[in-house]
Amino acid sequence: MGEHPAPPFDDVIGHAGVLSLLERESGDPAQAYLFVGPGGIGKATVARRFAAALIARGDPAVARRVVAGTHPDLVLVEPDGRTAITVDQARHAVSQASLAPMEAARKVFLFEEGAMMNDEAANALLKTLEEPTASTVFVIVSESQDDLPETVASRCRTVVFGRVDDAAITEGLIDAGTPPDQAGEVARIAGGRPGLALQLATRPEVRAFREVWLGVVDRLPEHPGQAFLLADEVEAAAEPLLAALKERLSEGASPAAVEGAEPRTARDRRERELRRASAALYVSGLEILAGFYRDVAAAQFGAPVRNPDVASHLFTKLLPARAITNAERVLETVEALQANQRPRLAFAALFSDLGNAR
Repeated sequence: MGEHPAPPFDDVIGHAGVLSLLERESGDPAQAYLFVGPGGIGKATVARRFAAALIARGDPAVARRVVAGTHPDLVLVEPDGRTAITVDQARHAVSQASLAPMEAARKVFLFEEGAMMNDEAANALLKTLEEPTASTVFVIVSESQDDLPETVASRCRTVVFGRVDDAAITEGLIDAGTPPDQAGEVARIAGGRPGLALQLATRPEVRAFREVWLGVVDRLPEHPGQAFLLADEVEAAAEPLLAALKERLSEGASPAAVEGAEPRTARDRRERELRRASAALYVSGLEILAGFYRDVAAAQFGAPVRNPDVASHLFTKLLPARAITNAERVLETVEALQANQRPRLAFAALFSDLGNAR
C-alpha cells in the first residue's frame, strides 16, 4: 500500500496566498518563475517544494528526493565558488534544457541564488526562456527583480514573498516543537523571516539579543569611542546566535564534510548561506531598534505598538518627529550593511549620530 500523498507545502510557515497560487500553478505551470522577497523569508524553501510538486505529482518518495536535491530531473544551478553563476554554467543549463526529463514528466532548473547570475550568464539563458521546451520549468530565486536584467525578469512570472506576521511564525514554531514562550521570543527578533526563525528556534540567547537592542536607546553615547564600545556589545550579543546558525548549517553537511573531504561547492554554499543568515540577523537587530522608535511615535498618537512588552513610559522619551527621524537613520544603516559596510563601523556611526541628535 503506497504512502498517502502529503501537501507539497505542508511544512512551510506563512505565505498562505503564495502557496495557494503555486498549488494551482503546479498543474499547468509557466515556463519560468522569479521568486522575490527579503532574505531569510523562505523563498528557497518554497522553491524546492514547488519543484517537488512539479516533478513528483503527489508521490511522497519522489518529492523527498527533489527536496533533498537528489532527483535527476531537478537541476540546481549554483554559483561557481563564492563569486557568480558564470556564462559557462548558464550555457550548460541551456544545453540540458533541450533534453527530455530522465524520470518525470517535467524537468526543473532551480537557481536558488539568482542574484549571483552575471549579465553574460543571464543573456545566455534568455533565448531558452523565450523559446522554452514544454517539459522544462525554470525557477529563479532573488531578493529583487532589479537583481536580474529586465530582459530575463520580464520573461518570468514574478511571485512576491512578503514578511510573515509574528503570530504565524510563533504558531509554526510551536507546531514544529518549540515551547510557546521561546517561539514568541524568536518570532519577535526574526522580523517576519520564517527561515531565520527556524534557524534560531532552540536558542535561549534570543531574549538577550532583543533586550540588548532595545536597551541601546538608554545608552546612546556622547563620544565616538563609546559608540564603538556599544557596537561591540551588540555584536557580542549576536555571537552565540551566529554560532547557532553555523552549527545548524553544519548539521546538514555530509559525512565527507566531517572528514574534511567535502566537495568545494558544498562548502562554498554553506558559507554563502551563513553570510546571508548573519546579515539577516544584524538587520533584525536594527529593525528591533527602528521598531522601538516607531512605537514612540505610535504610542503618542494613540496607535497600537509593536512591542507591547516594553514599559509604556519609555515611549515618552522622545517627541514623535525625533523618533521618526531616528527610525529613518536606523534604516539607513540597513542599507549600509546591504552595501557590505562592516557591521561594527556601521553600528558605531549609527550610535554616534543618534547620541548627538538627542
